[in-house]
Amino acid sequence: MGATTSKEDAQPKAERAEQQVADPVVEEEDDEPDEWDKRIFSTGCADENAKLTDCYYEKKDWRACKDEMDRFRKCWKAQGNDQRTGTKDSDA
Repeated sequence: MGATTSKEDAQPKAERAEQQVADPVVEEEDDEPDEWDKRIFSTGCADENAKLTDCYYEKKDWRACKDEMDRFRKCWKAQGNDQRTGTKDSDA
């Protein structure tokens, strides 16, 4: 019987190494809320929080997200979170 070669054996090692690096690793996404998500949802202001963090992510400057911060603060107070967590407004 003759020796058989696989496709991998016929391919140069350098090409195989490049393919291994180029192939993306697929990770499964966990759809279950973690402790952080649960805390955010319990405030009743998860949407406002998401918009605020999205704004900061896009603009990289909290000062550019004043409207989103105001909406988050109003929601926070309306839900009674300032009393629950003992937060206070700054004098600024």
